[in-house]
Amino acid sequence: MHLCSGNKIVSVVVPCLNEEEAIGGVVRELLSAGADQVLVVDNGSSDRTDAAAREAGATVVVEPVKGYGRACATGLAAIRPDTDIVCFLDGDGSDVPSFLPQIVGPIAADRADFVIGSRLLGQREAGSMSPQQVVAGWVAGALIFLYYRVRFTDMSPFRAMRVADLRDLGMAEMTYGWNLEMQMRVAAGGYRIEEIAVDHRCRRGGVSKVSGNLVAGVSAAWKIMTTFVRLASSLPRQRGRRTFPVGAAVSRLKSPERS
Repeated sequence: MHLCSGNKIVSVVVPCLNEEEAIGGVVRELLSAGADQVLVVDNGSSDRTDAAAREAGATVVVEPVKGYGRACATGLAAIRPDTDIVCFLDGDGSDVPSFLPQIVGPIAADRADFVIGSRLLGQREAGSMSPQQVVAGWVAGALIFLYYRVRFTDMSPFRAMRVADLRDLGMAEMTYGWNLEMQMRVAAGGYRIEEIAVDHRCRRGGVSKVSGNLVAGVSAAWKIMTTFVRLASSLPRQRGRRTFPVGAAVSRLKSPERS
């Protein structure tokens, strides 16, 4: 991917479950945005998700054991070996792939170690996020700030990190707690964090696995909260890493000097 800071190989991992209607458009948009590889992880779809992704130009791997975090981990293990930066986003068309350069840019320019897109700071289509998603992001952000003095406004799936750094994090959560675990680990580890305002759309097809299903939503919320409790007791803040000061995680603010 050609960025103002030079050439970096960027692979995008897209976990999917029954996203046949949307995934082709997502893959094509990512490739148009400059992704060097789009790797779709089919997490046991019963439709043509895998075929639609391949037809659009993606590499497809299958992870038959259900679990959002498991699909992300499978994708990370399968990206091309020369990848510098790995990005994640959902395959339902709700994330806007044209923001890929903004998500990857701060890492490629060595201004940040972890970048996350904030849907709450960007423009959202009406109905694109459920109230429980908004509240979950706010609560998670408040708890992370309480424990680690690092601000997040969202738990958006649209995020990026250097491959080597992500593999060093020690990610273990195989369910919907994956995103929260990543944010907690980078906060606890003192990584430089940047939050970018990104737009968000209504999903382009299929049925939501969480926000549109009360039972699944409650289950995901419970998993996220238990993930926080478990990690908060085992991730003391590490000193000596480069980090933003409190409140400087938003991309519009000036980057701090490295510690």
